[in-house]
Amino acid sequence: MPRKPEKSKSPRKSKPYKHPIPSRNQLIDFLNEAGKPLKIEEIVKGFSLKGQRMRSLLVDRLYAMVRAGQILENRRGEYCLTAKLDLVTGTVSGHRDGFGFVVRDDGEPDDVYLSATQMRPLFDGDRVAIRITGLDRRGRAEGELVDILERGTREVAGQFIRERGIGLVVPDNSRISHRILIPKGEGGNAKPGDMVVVDILDYPSRVEQATGRIITVIGAPGDKGIATDIAIHSHSIPFKWPQAVLNEIRTFGKDVPDKAKQGRTDLRDVNLVTIDGEDARDFDDAVCCEKSGSGWRLIVAIADVSHYVSVGSELDKEATRRGTSVYFPDRVVPMLPEILSNGLCSLNPKVDRLCMVCEMRVDGKGKVTRSEFYEAVMRSKARLTYSQVSAFLEGQSKPALPKDLQSSIHELHALYKAFARARARRGAIEIDLPQTKFKLNKGGEIERIEVVPRNDAHRLIEECMIAANVQAAKFIKRHRIAGLYRVHPKPDPDRFNDLRLYLVSLGLKVAHPDHVEPRHFTLLIEQIKGRADSAAITMAMLRSLTHAEYSPTNVGHFGLALESYAHFTSPIRRYPDLLVHRAVRHMVRGGKAGRYDYGPKDMERLGLITSSHEKRAEEATRDVEAWLKCQYMEGHLGDEFDGVITGVTNFGLFVQITELMTDGLVHVTSLDNDYYHYDAGSQRLVGERSGKTYSLGEAMRVRVQRVDMDTRKIDFRPVDAELGTAKKGRASGSRKRRA
Repeated sequence: MPRKPEKSKSPRKSKPYKHPIPSRNQLIDFLNEAGKPLKIEEIVKGFSLKGQRMRSLLVDRLYAMVRAGQILENRRGEYCLTAKLDLVTGTVSGHRDGFGFVVRDDGEPDDVYLSATQMRPLFDGDRVAIRITGLDRRGRAEGELVDILERGTREVAGQFIRERGIGLVVPDNSRISHRILIPKGEGGNAKPGDMVVVDILDYPSRVEQATGRIITVIGAPGDKGIATDIAIHSHSIPFKWPQAVLNEIRTFGKDVPDKAKQGRTDLRDVNLVTIDGEDARDFDDAVCCEKSGSGWRLIVAIADVSHYVSVGSELDKEATRRGTSVYFPDRVVPMLPEILSNGLCSLNPKVDRLCMVCEMRVDGKGKVTRSEFYEAVMRSKARLTYSQVSAFLEGQSKPALPKDLQSSIHELHALYKAFARARARRGAIEIDLPQTKFKLNKGGEIERIEVVPRNDAHRLIEECMIAANVQAAKFIKRHRIAGLYRVHPKPDPDRFNDLRLYLVSLGLKVAHPDHVEPRHFTLLIEQIKGRADSAAITMAMLRSLTHAEYSPTNVGHFGLALESYAHFTSPIRRYPDLLVHRAVRHMVRGGKAGRYDYGPKDMERLGLITSSHEKRAEEATRDVEAWLKCQYMEGHLGDEFDGVITGVTNFGLFVQITELMTDGLVHVTSLDNDYYHYDAGSQRLVGERSGKTYSLGEAMRVRVQRVDMDTRKIDFRPVDAELGTAKKGRASGSRKRRA
């Protein structure tokens, strides 16, 4: 064993180590005290660990620390502290053009650039240790690969092809630029052109190609539902239930047992209702509102998932692995099995269900003056839809609701108006963007794209859920119990400054990046109302905002202008909500924060996992939506549509077709013949010879020129209005839609 520094007296020498293996912090302290890299035998001796089992447990702990980027194993087999080596650890984010970036573990906002050469042995999602070598030509930090800590990809989805008799798989994930070689005999039953899943046999090196074995044939490109199947495999979304989970859920019956209802507040006579979309299948929230003095009594009842999903159970492990339900246009990949998500945990009408309740008293100004959490049993009086409630509130001739529920809905609407006024007073950002909905035929092909407007029924439920979420955040904060907050930091100063330069060029008043508040965004939205370019400006504002995520550190929610916010209202489909339920349940049952199942470190880990899984779900659904939009537009090649310029770059314009919310590129070569220069400050292209300008927010009529299903990209060409050829609908020269 190497000598330790003379001034350091290790407590481990004087007293044998009591626990099976030392903790991560103790190992870090030990390596710090040693002052140099150590071999495994030296660490075993330093902690007085006896036997092969103790050695194996220590190796497992060290390997976990390597994966986490806390330590590295050098070429001599010695373990050394990453912090001592001036290394940066993080996760690789690949780019279709071969280069990539490392998203840093230390929370630094600027990613580190990796050249195509450095990316040769890497896949998107790999965890790595790198050394920063300087700045690239754009002034970004550039790094070189030191070590691959953990591979993030074990299976890859893509298209099987043959080139000169050699089998290859081209990954569907554009962030993986490697083609995977399929050795002879490893192709299974795949035919050229099939979409497949490959198990990686050998990862790429600086000189050798990745090799793999085809383990699943997803299908041919034109098969029904193929886009969703590809996205599920490409983004590694778990979709099969492990046998251990299936065994566990066999113990659940179809009905809530009487024993489970005991000791709970009985709300079965309360007029609780669910209000959701027409195609919703799981109902995890119900509401009831009644007048109380000059304000209201609001009950928000949420399915009590924590009763069924125990901490550390097989069901819990799988829910953690999934993190969220993933909603595709043609199906749902649920976080929980159907017996819970559509059964015992779904607040279906006329049946008893267990719930966790947030009951609030709200004054006439929309301020929650008192709240209480408790466990209850309920029976939903009706399954209402947004369109039903909206029709009723608009006073249509035939009331769409049962008479005994009408008073509660009226009070909910009145409460919503009070909440909306309170929201406006605190300056929350109000961006009411329309959403698209895909209508598919029986063959899984897209028939049409609909823009779904939002109405007061959507908004009143949203405000009730926000109110309950705020109270949940305040509850876990007040009780100092480990939990996850839904945090939304202030905009990145550089990104906001880019937005500011653009908006100032339009004559708009914009706050300085150092002093920006949510109300400044609201004031901007008021300034642009009625402008032709309002939609494009709104999108630019959205792009300047950071992404909300889950964290045990409460930094508030910028977009909602709230000091504390958490997700409590959707535990059927979001794991962070389930964690909040567990914290609330622990306290309402008289527990102590110090005796809770989770600590701050657990929540830090789970915050990273759930944020990552949320991002994974968003990327997967975005891929499928892009595929469907391309499929739809392929049937409209040559057709013309009205659009708006939503993005300006040095290589062209991004245009969104207004009626379809579908984006495409007008390449600079499709514009009038000229040299165009990109003005970043004013977000426009300017023709050098003609002086012709194309600016963000301008209307533009375009023709669908090209659709690339492989890259999911659409190319437009501007229509010359002077030719008088503008027409709507299908052009006579359109090709038949691809299957």
